[in-house]
Amino acid sequence: MFTDKSILITGGTGSLGKALTNYILDNYPTIKRLVIFSRDEQKQYQMALDYPHDQYPMIRFFIGDVRDKERLIRAMKGIDYVIHAAAMKHVPIAEYNPDECIKTNVYGAQNVIDACFMTGVERVVALSTDKACAPINLYGATKLTSDKLFIAANNIKGDNPIRFSVVRYGNVMGSNGSVIPFFLSRKATGILPITDPQMTRFNISLIGGVEMVMHALQHAWGGELFVPKIPSYRIMDVAEAIGPDCEKPFVGIRPGEKIHEEMITSSDSYFTYDLGKYYAILPATHKWKLEDFIQEFGATKVKEGFQYNSGENTEWESVESMRKLIQEHVDTSFHI
Repeated sequence: MFTDKSILITGGTGSLGKALTNYILDNYPTIKRLVIFSRDEQKQYQMALDYPHDQYPMIRFFIGDVRDKERLIRAMKGIDYVIHAAAMKHVPIAEYNPDECIKTNVYGAQNVIDACFMTGVERVVALSTDKACAPINLYGATKLTSDKLFIAANNIKGDNPIRFSVVRYGNVMGSNGSVIPFFLSRKATGILPITDPQMTRFNISLIGGVEMVMHALQHAWGGELFVPKIPSYRIMDVAEAIGPDCEKPFVGIRPGEKIHEEMITSSDSYFTYDLGKYYAILPATHKWKLEDFIQEFGATKVKEGFQYNSGENTEWESVESMRKLIQEHVDTSFHI
């Protein structure tokens, strides 16, 4: 479905954007165009060095901000598929700068939706976060709002064949600003600060996140919110895996943080289906028949009251498995 198609990635110079770029170019060399849309010129310059035009003539770098709808419209002309990865994501920074977070994560999301409608885009996948599930911080609240906007966009498309869907997952291993790179950078100091010893998080690799986005892009019918089945880790196990000889003082949780993250609440269970590798929270209203969806994907309804959170997960990473994963997915020089 990607032959002679054009794809645009907002936030394309971020960790997941770069992983998506590499995956798409490796697996779909017959694409027509891949547009990297982001606002950081230095990151674009550095990324362009890895993809010289003579070797990758299909790739384009487009400076722009999702806050600027006119710029989005210009960038999306001739685009078939959009992956919306741009976001302001640091929880404490969002708490301190709430208006800036809203401008990017909420108004920016609506700008992407409007631009897609105006330019003939066929499919859209928006990236979400576990923090959007029962949010207690502004970042999570803005991403929940973004999720609702993308899902609801399917209700107003009329005869337009465009499909909007959302993918929600936990901490992406090794992504910018996440705990594993932070601990690796602090290991030499001999001190790894721990927010709370009981804290847990979902864990997904960059390639796992990429594969989920591509699954949604290819298989979504419109309105689904996909959730992966992934393991959890305990923050103390991550610290032990990286710095077994380091001091680990408890410093308290930061503003807006949870002890455990959620991806599906018991209230979501009434609309949640098990697809095998993923769960899908279906929209309350949709333009396709539920019976057809169930038959197409072999979907089974979860039990009422089902919930999916990092503290009550049935699958866990150990200290040993975290060491191996860090070497495989984050830092090849990391000593096991």
